Amino acid sequence: MRLIKSLFALLFIAIGVIFGALNKQIVHVDLWVRGFDARLGLTLLTVLLAGALIGGLVVTAGVVWPLRRRLHKAVGSSSGPDNQELGEDKENAWPS
Repeated sequence: MRLIKSLFALLFIAIGVIFGALNKQIVHVDLWVRGFDARLGLTLLTVLLAGALIGGLVVTAGVVWPLRRRLHKAVGSSSGPDNQELGEDKENAWPS
C-alpha cells in the first residue's frame, strides 16, 4: 500500500512539473497592494497548493478540533469499565 501511495505522489509531482513546463506564459498577478509577474504554470500550482492548505486548516479548525474536544470530555469522565461492569469481584481483580 505504501508503494502505491508513493507512486501516486510521484505521478502527481510529474504532472505538476509537466504542467508548469508547458505553461510558460508570463501573467501579471495583482494582490491589491502589490503586483508581480510570474509564469502561469507556477502561479496556478502555487494557488492550488495554497487553497489545499487553507482548506485543510478550515476543516481541521471546524471539524477535527471540536470532535477531539468532545472525545476528550467523554473519555475524561470515564477512562474505561470498572470491575463491576466487567463482572469481576474485587478479590480476583488485578492489583493496582
